[in-house]
Amino acid sequence: MAWFDLGVNLFSQQFDHDRIELLERAQTAGVGHWLLIASDLKEAEQNIAWCHQHPACYSTAGVHPHQADQVSEGWQRQLRQLVKDHTVVAIGECGLDFNRNFSSEMGQLAVFSEQLALAKELQLPVYLHERDAFEQQYALLQEHQIQHGIAHCFTGNSEQLKAYLDLGLYIGLTGWLCDERRNQQLIAALQYLPLDRICLETDSPYLLPRNLTHKPKSRRNEPAYLLAIAEQLAALKDLSLQQVQQQCWLNSQQLLNRAGVSS
Repeated sequence: MAWFDLGVNLFSQQFDHDRIELLERAQTAGVGHWLLIASDLKEAEQNIAWCHQHPACYSTAGVHPHQADQVSEGWQRQLRQLVKDHTVVAIGECGLDFNRNFSSEMGQLAVFSEQLALAKELQLPVYLHERDAFEQQYALLQEHQIQHGIAHCFTGNSEQLKAYLDLGLYIGLTGWLCDERRNQQLIAALQYLPLDRICLETDSPYLLPRNLTHKPKSRRNEPAYLLAIAEQLAALKDLSLQQVQQQCWLNSQQLLNRAGVSS
């Protein structure tokens, strides 16, 4: 079975010394396809260069809300150029984060809105980040008539889940699902989440699944551990691992406009 990790922060400093080994371990575990997350345009360039060397990898291109105040003049033109690359399949990671406010709320709203407009124009999915800003984010998604994308690392409640589903979005599940200390809200929402809207992502190196039998001493997550999330989902949804794999593969291809591509 082939698995697709829909969220890898490959150019995190935590992976500086073993990126190739990371890929090899993932392939051994059956996780042969990755979507690399870009938090800014420089990281998108790094991702694209990697993807040119590793054809089973794809990238987003965009500006994370934490970086919104740091965009340079002409960043919109640069983003337009980046998304022309065949390995770029989504706009993001973009959204709003009013929890940490590393960038001003005004700056976040402006940069997010521009990325939504570009995604709509180019008919690309959006790769969404949100923290403590759901109402504002949802309003902008409605304003721009966004109907295609993924709520990355979803940890919200049932009402937020239903709202995203009503827009037509996919829901990204991470190791948060495996964390008994804080997954209660997510598990409660899971009953409303149909299998054909689920995508699996590690968000590595973050969110190491707590249900791993043998946890690394480094506590660093990596794509090879995607199956731990899949196993948790299968148990909670009373499904076989094969059912989860087949549907999540199909979901990933539809999300990224690659329907019909075999694993």
